[in-house]
Order: sequence, then structure tokens, then C-alpha cells
Amino acid sequence: MGNEEFVSILFKPMNREVIVRRGSTLLDAAREAGIRIENICGGKGQCGKCRVILNKGEANLLPEYDLRMKFISKRDFSEGYRLACRTLPLNECEVTIPIESLTSHPKILAHTETSLEEVDPSSKKILVKVPSFSDRQYFLTMLRQEIGETPKISDEVSRKLPLLGRESYATVTVTETSGQPEVIDVEAGDKTNRNYGLAIDLGTTTVVVYLVDLLNGEILDRASELNKQIIYGEELISRIEYGAKEEGLKKLQKAAVDCINDLTATLVSRNYLKVEEITDISVGGNTVMNHLLAGINPGYLETAKAEVSRKPIVRKAIDLWIRVHAGAYAYCLPNMSRFFGGDAIGDVLASGMCNSEEVSLLVDLGTNGEIVFGNRDWLFSCSVASGPAFEGGGVKFGMRAMTGGIEHVKIDPATKKASHTVIGDSSPRGICGSGIIDAVAEMFLAGIIDFTGKIRDEGRTPHVREGGEGLEYVLVPAEENEIGRDIVITQKDLDYVLDSKASLCGAVATLMEKLKLSINDVKHLYLAGAFSYYTDLRNAVKLGALPEFPRAEVTPIGNGALAGAYLTLLSRKKRREAEEIAERMLYIDLLLDNDFFKEYEAALYIPGKRELFPTIYKI
Repeated sequence: MGNEEFVSILFKPMNREVIVRRGSTLLDAAREAGIRIENICGGKGQCGKCRVILNKGEANLLPEYDLRMKFISKRDFSEGYRLACRTLPLNECEVTIPIESLTSHPKILAHTETSLEEVDPSSKKILVKVPSFSDRQYFLTMLRQEIGETPKISDEVSRKLPLLGRESYATVTVTETSGQPEVIDVEAGDKTNRNYGLAIDLGTTTVVVYLVDLLNGEILDRASELNKQIIYGEELISRIEYGAKEEGLKKLQKAAVDCINDLTATLVSRNYLKVEEITDISVGGNTVMNHLLAGINPGYLETAKAEVSRKPIVRKAIDLWIRVHAGAYAYCLPNMSRFFGGDAIGDVLASGMCNSEEVSLLVDLGTNGEIVFGNRDWLFSCSVASGPAFEGGGVKFGMRAMTGGIEHVKIDPATKKASHTVIGDSSPRGICGSGIIDAVAEMFLAGIIDFTGKIRDEGRTPHVREGGEGLEYVLVPAEENEIGRDIVITQKDLDYVLDSKASLCGAVATLMEKLKLSINDVKHLYLAGAFSYYTDLRNAVKLGALPEFPRAEVTPIGNGALAGAYLTLLSRKKRREAEEIAERMLYIDLLLDNDFFKEYEAALYIPGKRELFPTIYKI
């Protein structure tokens, strides 16, 4: 091949050079270089987060790219700004990645609120006393006396029996993760005091791993990082599209497994263990993540009426290239629908709502929101594509919850000036989901926007001005932030946030209408995920994202997906319970429900329907 088929790209400020095939985009080049650039839409030119500066070299724009798109103004374009996903380098280029386009380590919720009365894991080590293991059948008979059932044993493990010599004791590792007892190891002597497992939250954005002692349930250590799949797109739809092709599926599976292996290696090293001592894995992931981890083509999940199995996905860890004990299994909490997966089942399991007589509501809010009403007799659920606004996406200066992200906002009603707190106690570089909820609620209370979410220009404050897309509110002036540009909230941002909050509130109201519930009937409100820990619930209610529930006890359950993985790692009973939850829960597809669209339209105002917000309407 001639050199004319390739181009060289130098990325600043990290001074990383990469050579890519001509026809690749700058985003492709960044991926090849291992540089994480924000690209929520997966490189479709729809989110505007992958802004870069072309310092040197020539580049074409993809034919469908319109220079008049909102993401690059004429002035910015003249200064070299481009969307990395829409730009094709023609020759040697030098590209600067602005700080706001870089994906740094986010604020990851690795905390759970859960407990377990009895530790009864699927993987156990049993000490047996026998004179000789040379006879396989006699060995299995001895084990049957110990566990009440004859286990399977592979030829590979059987070949270890004669090697035990004259040992009078041996440690047998038995797992029931596959559905029936299976001997996965035999060791000379007493090794029963060392048996470990991994509880994993395989999230779309982040991966969190707990190292757990299977003897007593103690969480020995935890580690987390961004999901390496993020370079292929931050949305689930982007992952589905990419993973629908064989080569894309292989890359996405490898990225997920690499995360797990890297975090496991860190945990094992820090705790002076061997990977062979990890004999079981439990994973709390959404439907798409479970498919990608297991190497199942997710393409069919693009269809609204896709039939998703409610049985848990179980695979040998070695078949997934996860570096733990060769005989260990990976158990994925069961999915229910294409957008209601094992992570949401983990939420329900961790909350305990399925064992209560009283009516509860569980909300886990991210780009996709999961909503469950129920008690021990019934469970009624839906998922809603609330959009990425509550995670910092879709907003001009929105960002993930990471260093430099504005996480809380207060606005002085008299001066209309905003004050804020920032993640990492640093200078602001954008605004994350909890900050966006605060900002819009505060703008409403300060009279900057009206009940329709429109900015009011009464000429009384310098903080409201005419911008490139109409009126905008200056949240942080350029001289007070890290990016050197005014951080503003535009009218388009507000329209998007109202659309997101209307989707969430509309979904909750739809289920309430179908179940004939009022706000007074809900006795417990469980909030899962980062939403529960970092969002000011009072502002979420003032905005109208969630109705008032005056008689409900509010309980944050932290990372419910991780809690579900932890519970099912340590308890066979909890695995059965998780599977029962998935089987008996009724799921409503809002995309096919006319009632949802009525409730959505009613929720497009601040706060929303009067009967859902009686206290706010009295203010």
C-alpha cells in the first residue's frame, strides 16, 4: 500500500500521533489513538460534543454536514472549530481537543444501600476427607453426601484426582451458577478460607466492580472506570447499531471485557490474591450491555416490539475471556425488555419493594429512565427515553458528572445572578445533570423563565441577553470559568430539558392513571442511581420532573444495579427472587400507548398537572 492511502494526525495537547486510513474521520482517528472524546450520539453529528480545532492541514466535511448547524457558529468555524465525527482529514493534520470535549474520569456512584441476612453463594468450597480420590465415581458419591446431589465434573478436573497423592483432605470447589452442581476444581489440603467473587455494574458509561469475600459477604475492595465502549458512542442506540455488525460486536465485547479484566487485575493486586481464587461473577447490566458482554447480536433490539428473553444470561467466564478461575461462570441478572434490563431488576431487588404490603414507586433516571410501581402482590413497570439531559447531554454546555461540572445552582431572585458548586472544587467547564435540574428550577422561581419554559426579557438584568439562537441566560461568565467562554443556558436547552422532564413525569402519571393511584397512595419512593445521590429532589419536583408524593418515605438506594449484582452473587435465594421479579412484572411499552402522549403533553409546563403538584400551586 502506498502512503497516499494513509494520513497522519497529531492530537494536542497530549502530543499523540496516529496514522489512519484516508476516509477516516477525526473521531475515528481519536478512537484509534485511544483518546476519549465526548460523542453522545456515537458519531452521527447529532450532539455537537466532539468539537475540535483544526490547527494545521486540510480536511473535508462529510457531504450531509450543514455548516449552518447549531453546533459550530460561523465565527467558530473561521477559528478552526469542527465536529470530529463529520471531518475527514485529507493530509497531515494537527488537531487540538478543547478541554470541554475531553472525557475525563467521571463522578461514579460505587455505593449501595443494601444488606443480606444469610450468605449462601452459588460457588462454595467444601472440605472432604477421603483416603483416595483415584476413583472418580467414589469421589462423586462422597460429594453427593455433602451437597445432596451428584455434581457434574469435567474430564479436566477429574484428571486432578490422582495428583492429590496421599492427602487425607482436599478442597472441592462446587458451583451451581449454571443451574446444577458442578465441580470446577479440586485442591490438595484445606483451601476453604479463600473464595472470592465479583459483583459488577456494567453500565453504559461506567463500570464498577466489587471484590467480595464469598465466605462472609464482606466487600473487600472496589474499583471503577469509564466503559471502554464509550469511544463507539455514548447512547444505547449507538451501541446497538455498532454491535449489529459482526466486527462491531467483537470490538464492543472486547471493550467491556477489557474493563472487567483491568479492574479485576487492580483489585487482585491490591489485595494480594490470585485471579484463580475468584470463582463466581454476577453482573447487573441493562439489556444492551448484557447482550454485548455475552457476544449476542443486539440488532433485533432496534425494533419496538422486540421479544426479549426474561431468563438470565449465564456464560462460562473463560468463554468471554474474563480472567478469573477457569471454571467460574458469569451470571447476568435477567432482562425484561429492550430498555428494561438486569440493572432495573437489581434496583427492585435492592429496594425490597417486592416484599412489602405497601405501594412503592421506584425511579432510576439516566438517559433512559426505569419506573416501577408495586408491592409484594404486583409489579407494574415502564421505561422512558427521557433523553440525556439529566446526564448533561443535549445541552449546549452540558457534560457528564466529572471534574469541572457544575453540580448545584442557586439564583438570587433579586439580582438574577447564579452561584454554583463544582465537582472537584475546580473552575467550571460545563454543567452536569443535577446542575441542569437546579438551574432550570431556580430560573423558574426567580422569574427568569415562565411556566412554559420561555426566557422572559424584562430588561432588568444583564444576565439575560440575546444570543446566537435567541435569548439566553449567562450562568457563568467567561472570566470565571476554565473554558474561556460564557457558560449559558439557551432557549433551545430549556426546550430540551422540558421535553425530558415531561417524558419522565408523563411516564409516572401514565402508570398512576392505569393503576388508579393518587399521589397520596404511594408510601415509599425509592430513588436509584446517581439521580438519588446528586440531584436535589425538591428542585426536581419544582421543575415537574416527578410528582409530589406527600405520604411517601423517600429512600435512596444508591447504585441499584451493583446492589443487585452483590445480592445475587451472595445468595441463591436472591437469584431466584430476581428471576421471579422478571417473570411476574408487567411491562408497558410507552411507545405504543396513547395515554402516555396525553400525559406527556400535560407535563410540558412547569410544574405540570395541578393534582400532581398541589403544594407548589399554593406557593
